[in-house]
Amino acid sequence: METHGVRLTPEQAHAALADTEHVRASAAALSAAPWPNWFFVTLTLYIAAIPITFGGFMADPDWLLPRSAWMAIILTSAAVYLALFAVAGKAWRTKTGVALRFDVLPKRATVPLAVGLPALVVGAAFAFRATGRPVWLIAASLIGAAVSVGFHLAFVRLHRKTP
Repeated sequence: METHGVRLTPEQAHAALADTEHVRASAAALSAAPWPNWFFVTLTLYIAAIPITFGGFMADPDWLLPRSAWMAIILTSAAVYLALFAVAGKAWRTKTGVALRFDVLPKRATVPLAVGLPALVVGAAFAFRATGRPVWLIAASLIGAAVSVGFHLAFVRLHRKTP
């Protein structure tokens, strides 16, 4: 802040610091804001499809499709997801001027998600392989979709708390 040779009073200095902190908090909240709605829907569908495709790949005999078809579906959907992730990130950066950042998201929520979702997918696939009952895959898909919706709503709430 340029003062043009004028000394700031302590109150003015504190006000300037408070404004700076407000800007930092706003930028952090903006970078943690929810994805565009189209990407939220895509992400939820992707998360819901992972247990079924992984379970199909892990099935002992070929289940509904050959194992190579399940692998092709997994790889294709991952590539499409990553491409859409890049598009969503660019759109967010264009809209807000702030890059998407994961470090501002609450770790008490993101760490369990990062551990729990893969455990859910792998666990459901192994349970399906052991029992042959697709209910494990369907339950994992529904739980994954519900977690995706819950996180989206939490991020919307976090975004609305922007100072």
